Amino acid sequence: MKRGRAAAFAAKYSFDRAYGSYEELLADPAVDLVYIAVPHSHHAQLMEQCIDHKKPILCEKAFTVNAGQARRVLARAEENGVFTAEAIWPRYMPMADTLKEFAASGRIGRITGATANLAYPVYARERLHRLDLAGGALLDVGIYPLTFAAILFGSQVESIFSEAQISPDGVDAQNTVVLTYPGGVRVTLYSSIVNTSDRLGAIYGTEGYALVGNVNNFEYLDIYNKEHILVEHIQRPPQLTGYEYEIDACIQAMDRGALECPQMPHSEIIRMMELMDRIREQWNLVYPCEA
Repeated sequence: MKRGRAAAFAAKYSFDRAYGSYEELLADPAVDLVYIAVPHSHHAQLMEQCIDHKKPILCEKAFTVNAGQARRVLARAEENGVFTAEAIWPRYMPMADTLKEFAASGRIGRITGATANLAYPVYARERLHRLDLAGGALLDVGIYPLTFAAILFGSQVESIFSEAQISPDGVDAQNTVVLTYPGGVRVTLYSSIVNTSDRLGAIYGTEGYALVGNVNNFEYLDIYNKEHILVEHIQRPPQLTGYEYEIDACIQAMDRGALECPQMPHSEIIRMMELMDRIREQWNLVYPCEA
């Protein structure tokens, strides 16, 4: 049955090969990189299976369910010399460098705060409302506002305050996270799987502010002065879908013999998982697969 479904999918999208099991796929010497896009609850298990077969990995965000799993997987990958990366696509987009440069430029004076939101009405999807699949807003969409903040302000989070609306199924339907960075920079983030938002990022400074279109797939950076006058519009470069950047980064890293991508090194993968662990601790939210 699995092979039949895979063959039908391959025929529909003109793929050359189809497999009836993960083992069959991993045994194929022609497979250069395995992209893992199953529910979060199974990321670690499948990555370890790939590592056992010496297959390079590009795993969807969130990389694992928690930091402990991430440390275990990455240590095993490094011990076995297997390339491993996280597919959190904004990290690899050219606009990520544009945002970093802007944040350091002083264009809007001293940056004192930022906001970002991402919400889609997708709660009905099974993988998102099932606790045993590590569903909920945080790991699926909340990671994007958190990534926006990390790109701008780095890793030195001094304090976290967060609240979540826990659904009857036990997952976070929506949440708000407030992060404080050195110098008193305050960042407020919102994510949800029960409604729709404008997906906007905003950066506030003493001499102006900036708006970033779509923190899930950066579209533009608009810079305003204190009089609310648009002084510069930066459009993202032309792209196919945006996914091409993470694939290209993996190819380049593997060609160099590296085991990680500089855009999202293993240390940052672990740090982001630790951050989300701290947030969930404030909600007393534990997934069954963590037991």
